[in-house]
Amino acid sequence: MRVIHLTATAGPDGVLRLAVPAEVGDYDVKLELTAKPAANGTGHAPTPEERGWPAGYFESVVGSVSDDSFVLPERCSIKPILPLDGK
Repeated sequence: MRVIHLTATAGPDGVLRLAVPAEVGDYDVKLELTAKPAANGTGHAPTPEERGWPAGYFESVVGSVSDDSFVLPERCSIKPILPLDGK
């Protein structure tokens, strides 16, 4: 089996095109893609909306409080924990 390593970048249309040299005769192709961050630093982390979440979803999930007058109660004091060896 012959292994050929190719590096390619998607075009402005977001489509990745590979030019794979073909040997004479029949051949099988196994393609493995590994995504790497852009070397020029222009890549950005996708927003939740770009990942398919509805707009404002994480601001209004169950357990969130939109009432500005809500105040957390004071926490009780925590007793020191004794070491396991009893010293």
